[in-house]
Parts: sequence; structure tokens; C-alpha cells
Amino acid sequence: RLGCFAWSRPHRSEMGAYKYLEELWRKKQSDVLRFLLRVRAWEYRQLPKIYRCTKPTRTDKAHRLGYKAKEGYCVYRVAVRRGGRKRPNHKGMVFGKPKHQGINELKFKRNLQSVAEERIGRRAGNLRVLNSYWVNQDATYKFFEVILVDVQHKSIRVDPKINWLCNPVHKHRECRGLTSAGRKSRGFRKAGHRANNRIGGSSFAAWKRRNNLSLRRYR
Repeated sequence: RLGCFAWSRPHRSEMGAYKYLEELWRKKQSDVLRFLLRVRAWEYRQLPKIYRCTKPTRTDKAHRLGYKAKEGYCVYRVAVRRGGRKRPNHKGMVFGKPKHQGINELKFKRNLQSVAEERIGRRAGNLRVLNSYWVNQDATYKFFEVILVDVQHKSIRVDPKINWLCNPVHKHRECRGLTSAGRKSRGFRKAGHRANNRIGGSSFAAWKRRNNLSLRRYR
């Protein structure tokens, strides 16, 4: 029979290995990570712009985004050149209105992460893009690792947690703004009343619909 004194274990904060990794990557200006990123950036520059990794650099992040260390999954690292999008006109000559004569100070609509997903999606046409995450950057490039899935593999087709990706409606989802990075540029990071400006597919599509006059008889 227990006495009147209830014994309780002393509280001790415990963190798993993935939590340690998460906290390490969160402090990117720490001495450890600054050194690692600088060395890795040099290594990545020597490798091809699209490079297949043997394993994800950020194990915790990859697993949070759906990666599994089993057959059918692979990770590619993609380097994307930083900066805006210069208009590709010969010698900067635009034979049109002054409004369209800008060449240099133009920005691409989508973020560089979605560009990285699109490039590897075109290179590896038999794989489906699941997700991606940032791994490094320097003055010239941003490096992203993209998780890809082989939807023809038996272990993928029989797994109920991932076989939704085998549906043909998900072909080249990275080119249609359906991945997380693609949805960001469409304005899908907002919810509630702030999301009214993206009804119709994206914030740009909503703006275009509101600002175009459509005369049905004369279309």
C-alpha cells in the first residue's frame, strides 16, 4: 500500500537526434554551421549543377517533407543561379512601347526553389517531384535538394502513404505550381480573409480576372 507521499520523477528535458539537427540548422550563423556551409558550398561548385545525392544532407528536414530511406525514393541537389531575370532581348533592344523597354531590373515571378524543382523534373521525366528544401547558398548560386519518387516501383505503388503520387494527375506537378514551393508563389501561404486575393488559381490570376473586361458576345 502506498503512503501519503506521492513520488514523482524529476523533470528532465530530452531531445531526440532529429530535434538536435533541427536546432543546429536553425542557428545558421553559429561557428559550426558557418564553417560547414562554406566548405560544402565549395564542394557543390565543383560538382554538376544537377547531382544525385547518395543520401539527403538534411536528414531531419527530408523526412519531415516525406522522404523515406527505402527503394523508390531518391534525392537530387540542384544549383540555381541567383539574381533577377534579365529580359533576353538582343542588345537590349525592344521594338515596342516604352512601357516594355525595361531590361535589367526585372524579377521572375516564381522563387528559385520552384525553378530547381522544375529543372530536375524535366531532367528526370520518369520520377515525380515530391518536395524540396534549401541546403546552401553563396554569392552566385542557391542549392536545393529535391525529393523524387519512382512511381513505377513496387514498394511505392503498394504503400498507401505515398501511392497517391502514382495517379497520372500528378505528372509534372512542379511545372503547374502544385508543390509547396510552387504554391508559395501563387499566394497560397495565406488563409482566411487574406486569401481572397488568390481565388481563381493564384493571386495573379485573381488580379487578371478582376482587371479584364470580358464581353462575351465579342470574344
